[in-house]
Formats: sequence, C-alpha cells, structure tokens
Amino acid sequence: MLPKESLTGRVLARSLVALLVFTTTACTFLPVEERAAQESLAPPEPSLVSAPPPKPLAPCAWWYGIGAKPTSLQLKFAAQHYSLVVLNAWETAALKRLRQLNPKLKILMYKDFSSTRNYPGTVDNGVDAKHLPTGLGYAATEKVHPEWFAVDTSGQRIEWRGYEKHWQMTVWTEAYQRAWTTAVVEEVVREGWDGVLADNDFSSLRHYSPAVLKGTADVEATDRLLRDGFDSFLGIAGDELHKAGKMLIPNVSESHLRPGRWTAHSRYDGAMEENFGLRDDGATGELLTFRGNEWKELRAQAALGESWLLLVTHTASSREERVGYATAALLAGPYTCWNGATPDYKNPAWSQYQEAGLGEAVETASRLPTGLWTRQFSNGWVVVNPTAKPVQVTPPPGLVDIDGTQVASPFELPGADAKVLVKPKVPGVTTTPPVKPPTVPTTTTKPAPKPAETPVS
Repeated sequence: MLPKESLTGRVLARSLVALLVFTTTACTFLPVEERAAQESLAPPEPSLVSAPPPKPLAPCAWWYGIGAKPTSLQLKFAAQHYSLVVLNAWETAALKRLRQLNPKLKILMYKDFSSTRNYPGTVDNGVDAKHLPTGLGYAATEKVHPEWFAVDTSGQRIEWRGYEKHWQMTVWTEAYQRAWTTAVVEEVVREGWDGVLADNDFSSLRHYSPAVLKGTADVEATDRLLRDGFDSFLGIAGDELHKAGKMLIPNVSESHLRPGRWTAHSRYDGAMEENFGLRDDGATGELLTFRGNEWKELRAQAALGESWLLLVTHTASSREERVGYATAALLAGPYTCWNGATPDYKNPAWSQYQEAGLGEAVETASRLPTGLWTRQFSNGWVVVNPTAKPVQVTPPPGLVDIDGTQVASPFELPGADAKVLVKPKVPGVTTTPPVKPPTVPTTTTKPAPKPAETPVS
C-alpha cells in the first residue's frame, strides 16, 4: 500500500526522472578555518541547486548527538568535521556555541513524533520540563487532553517495551498532530534551530509493543492506522515548519517494506535511515538497504540533489563500518552524509574511511551481473556485495586498502561485505594524523531520548 502522498505532484515527477538519470555529486566538510577561506566548497542551499552542482566528493559526515551532553572539545570537533548535527532540545548553549564556531553548520533539534514521556527530567514534581525530547509534555497532556494517549483494546495506555515511561500517542488524530506541530514550530523558531529531526516515523508498533490499538481489529490494522496517520502528520508538520523557514527530517523506519514510503516521507528536507547497510541476520543474510524498493528510492533522492540523506550504520564490527561507508559512497549525492555510530550515540562518531581520500566520483554506481555494486572515484574505488554469497572481484589496477596493504587481484568478497580501495600514498609526502573525536567521560545530567530503533531482521 503506497503512502497517500507518494504519487502526487512534483514528488513523483522528480523521482521518476532521478530513477532514470543518476547524477553523482556528494558533499565534503573541511575544517572550519579552511571553510571560511573556501566557502565555495560548502554544500549549497537546497533552494540554489539549479546552479552547477558541487563536486561529487565522498559522503560528508554528520553527528546524531542525542546521547550525552556534548563537551566543549566535542563541539569544536563537530564544527570542524560535520555538515549537520542533531542535538537534544535542551542543548541550547551547545547550539549557540556551534553557531559561533561554524555559522554554515546545519543544527537540528531532536523531537519524537510518537511518544510523550514522564521519566525524571521530563516531568519533575508534576511539572513538564521547559525543553523536552517530545513535542508535547506528559503532565500538560494528561491534564488537558488525556484522549491523546493511545490505548489498547482493554483501554490501557501503551508503554513502550524496553523504554520505561515512554507512552504511545494518537499520532493519527489531527488534533494531536496540530498541537505537536504548533509546540515544536514555536520552540524551533524561538531557540534558533535550523529545523527538526523527528524520530519514530515508524510503520509498525510491534517493535515497541504487541498491543492492538482500540478501534482496530488486529496488529495489521493497528499498523495501517499508524502509517496512514504519519502520512498526514508529516504533511502538517512539514508545511508549518517550511512556512517558518525551518527544516523537517523524519527518521523513517522499514522503508524496504513499503514502496514509495521513503520518497513520500523525505519530500521536505530529506530523511534519516537509522539501519543503513545492516545485514539481515535472518533467512537471507543479505543487506537490508538493497531489499525491496528502498535502494532505488535512496538513489533517486541522492540524484535529485535537493535534500539530505542522513545515514546511520551501527558499527559493532569492522565489516559493518566498511559496508556502511562504501554503500553511502555508492549514493554520493550533494547531501549524502554518513555516520558510523555506536548504539547509545554517546560520543561523536568518526571512521577511518572518512579520511580515506576517495576524491571525486567519476561515474555513477553500477550493478554488475554478479550482483555487486561498484563506483569509481578519482582517488579510489568502492565495491559492495549486498548478496549473501561470496563473489570474485577484480579491482582496478594500482589500488591498495586504506591502510596501504596490497590487495590481491582477483579477490573473494564475502556476502554482505564491502571494500574501499585508494591510490597508494606518495612516498615522502607527510599525511595528517588520523582524527580521533573526543569522548564524554561523564554521564549526562538530562535523560537522553530513545537512542535507536531496533534493527529489523
């Protein structure tokens, strides 16, 4: 079932064009001092993309900084290395500091579409906090609009499994949608954020609760009600934020299951994919990102070059790090940014691959008869095997692994794996030491929002 607005107007027209012709541009990020001297290398504003496209460089970096209170060193690092940052709503001092360090940096406020919360720090002594991870406060909603709390078939409120004191809201009702939008737009304008990263634009309640919503017949009907609700919710929130000159980027889940969902829900300023490049550990062992229609829709958005693809790969292993970065490099649009994050998002993420120096893309990504995807860059080459089976690969000559190790030709690339190769470093040329982002030694004094949706297997 296609989302209601996915096949209308310019969304469909532009998507069809992009599916046929894939441009190959990507953004990069220079240290703040160099950016000041070379402003022409910064990604253009979406409204100005009719100008010649920026150089098609490897994916830029971004920070989903919702885990812990950022330190001054982390803020300096973020200003120098990231193109976009997401912070908790109460981090207004960090917002102002980042503005000083890098005025061109896009800074979004985290807000959850789907829940309200009453753990300590969100509600204290019966009063909602000034800055919340949600759109509406628990205490105020309970007092004035208790009907906005979703209930199951027995009339009980629905607390998210694994997330204590997170309560599901009636995201399908227009009254809730407009109240959430009014509160969030007012806050984002008042505090000076560039826009909103809206979490939990999900397609199923099952990851948080087995409940069946009151008024629906079964789990499938519950999920349809939620999906249809988000279709309309997104339009209301996106329209109002755009009227205020602000961005909306939702965290869209399970796009591979619903053709058209990514296209429809990224239509304002882009979307976030929190499970990018992960392997299906169930029956197939293939990469989820390439399943269904999602890969085509991601490529279409990247090709248009008008909105952000915020990609997160939870890098629990070196394989996941390789796959995440290489798959993002296959997309390489002007707003394609990748983040190899840890599940708790406590510290800024930075990968060795973000220093690989791939250079400029010289072709679009290509799918080989073997099922492999490859892309050539001016200073390197990437290959991704989204299948579950190993495949023989013959790389372009003269390339090495990013650590300088020689690579056999041909070599066998395991299923659900990738390789990033670059030209050898010139002997005698001094290179910049690897970047190491600062870490947080202490815990946050404010409760962090839900860090991540459960990867779908």
